[in-house]
Amino acid sequence: MASTNFNTENRTYRQLLGNGLTYCIPRFQRDYSWAEEEWEDLWADIQSTLPADGEPAHYMGYLVLQTADNRVYEVIDGQQRLTTISLIVLAAMRLLSKPAAEGRVAEENRRRLDQLRATYIGYLDPVTLTTRNKLSLNRNNDSYYRDYLVALADHLPQRGFPASTHAMRKGFEWFERRLREQIKGASDPGMALAQFVETISDKLFFTVITVADQLNAYKVFETLNARGVRLSATDLLKNYLFSVLARGQEALREMDELERRWEVIVDRLGSESFPDFLRMHWNSRHNFARQTELFKVVRNRIQAREAVFALLREMDEDIDTYLALTQPEGAQWPPAWKQSAQELRMFSVRQPYPMLMAAKRSLADADFVSLLRATVIIAFRYNVIGAQHTGEQERVYHTAAMQLYSGQAYNFAQVLTTLRQVYPSDEAFKADFAEKVIKTTQSRNAKIVRYILCKLEKQAGGIDFDADSSSYTIEHVLPQSPQAGWDAFNDRDLETFVYRLANMAMLESGKNKELSNKPYAEKRPVLQQSSLYLTKKLAEENADWQPERLAARQKQLAHLASTVWRIAQIA
Repeated sequence: MASTNFNTENRTYRQLLGNGLTYCIPRFQRDYSWAEEEWEDLWADIQSTLPADGEPAHYMGYLVLQTADNRVYEVIDGQQRLTTISLIVLAAMRLLSKPAAEGRVAEENRRRLDQLRATYIGYLDPVTLTTRNKLSLNRNNDSYYRDYLVALADHLPQRGFPASTHAMRKGFEWFERRLREQIKGASDPGMALAQFVETISDKLFFTVITVADQLNAYKVFETLNARGVRLSATDLLKNYLFSVLARGQEALREMDELERRWEVIVDRLGSESFPDFLRMHWNSRHNFARQTELFKVVRNRIQAREAVFALLREMDEDIDTYLALTQPEGAQWPPAWKQSAQELRMFSVRQPYPMLMAAKRSLADADFVSLLRATVIIAFRYNVIGAQHTGEQERVYHTAAMQLYSGQAYNFAQVLTTLRQVYPSDEAFKADFAEKVIKTTQSRNAKIVRYILCKLEKQAGGIDFDADSSSYTIEHVLPQSPQAGWDAFNDRDLETFVYRLANMAMLESGKNKELSNKPYAEKRPVLQQSSLYLTKKLAEENADWQPERLAARQKQLAHLASTVWRIAQIA
């Protein structure tokens, strides 16, 4: 970030608005969306700063601005907060305008009103001699904000406006009611209102990050997101695409069409999922791009209006596949396809997605489902059991995606030739499995263990049961909290032994409750009575349970697992 052209400083609301600068929400930025929950939170925070012994200030978070001339600033992130504070100031001004109009200390209140407007709302342009707002909103909200709220209209119309405009009006009226209660009983309501605005303008402050262009803004977004501050890179990319269309003769019509299609895509994905989808989509068709460089790559390639609409068409083509992979329950896929997608998600393995998106576009269904199943097997061998580094795996999957996209590969067998590089051999897989430890105190890991034991049970005993069924639980033969009778296991290595796969078996729920932390001699008869083949076999073949017996069983399970998770065309 050292070479990035940006400035960072803390500024109060007064320092932001109390000068000749102007702020605008980009035309196609998202609409105003705050509601009573957010208003309540902000109002409570403001109240905490008002008493003489109250909080000295309230931090409003990051504000990301973009400017080319240090006079006009586009609000890249922070528009909801800026707009809401403006509504509070305007609500105070409308209340202040009423005693002024009614003649109660009229001159003083008119001067206060003029000063507040000049400081926080708008100013007189010295060239045109017309009032210019310091804050202008997006295309859906600005006209109402300018014509009714800034004008302090006595009547605020409610018909014929989008939902976001109604939210903005309701926020204005909500704060007006709170302010009316705030000044009730004040000897000089006008002075109390002016003092309220002055106080919050000095006590609400932001960390302001100012960037010179959209690429720097994207880099800021990536850095802040990595630190847990969620900003909308989705909106940033959207604004860039609109800026491309703004250069053409059909700008308004094309931007309206882009807005319509963009909102459909984002609504289906959710704004937080969009950057991930875009990267998977992009890597299924283009040179490999990491998330941190994606905006730059897209910007360099999408520079003409034709390219903008080509990107939209291609995203439309891929969105169903992406959603089916990430949210398989709602997909219109056959059950076997959905099952494989669910397993990939359970493994938290996403590296194959670009390849699978490319495959869904180009392969016959029979080949696609074979590839999807093969991907699950590779993920289990390479990621779940092998825990190997994903960098090489991601490169191989991208190579396969490019072969599918270019037409170099057009069936399952050809893609599989490329994937051999990330398919661990039986020997390597069995060696990894024989030593595998999975700590079931984490819910995701417990789910994976149930999945493994269920698959092994089906292979060994032919019993196919639902791994998620509450009728079965994981029994740790060596208990997680052992008491008497487990002297064979060294305390130093206890946790490793407890979470070895061989130490775990599926058992009927009622029987599991009986066993608790009992010694093996008391557990064995209960295990022998289980209807599950592998659980019963464990008890029958082991008169006692010691480290060497556990290791021997895990080798047996490893051999069995190599037959369950196997790609026949490679083995």
